[in-house]
Amino acid sequence: MNRVDQALKDLIGAILDSGEYKEFDRQRTLMKSYPELKEEIDRFRQENYALQRFTEPEELMDKSEEFLQKYEEFRKNPMVEAFLRAEVEFCRMIQEINQEIVEAVNFE
Repeated sequence: MNRVDQALKDLIGAILDSGEYKEFDRQRTLMKSYPELKEEIDRFRQENYALQRFTEPEELMDKSEEFLQKYEEFRKNPMVEAFLRAEVEFCRMIQEINQEIVEAVNFE
């Protein structure tokens, strides 16, 4: 095994041992006990992704406001909020790792 492969295995181990991953995994496991709620969360996530990815910049503010109003009550559910918060924190950690790697190797 070369150094990069070993470092990757070590990084994966560190990620799996992180508080961010453990909380995300705990929330994800909890959601499996509530399949209907998980379906609603998945719909929310898909719509949010589509909004961010495919909305024209000049429409984004208005569409985002509509989206937030549509899901306002849904987001008040403590289980929903806990899952989404854990997911965001885990995703941010992964994004920061990716960003540091890209910057360190001067990938353009």
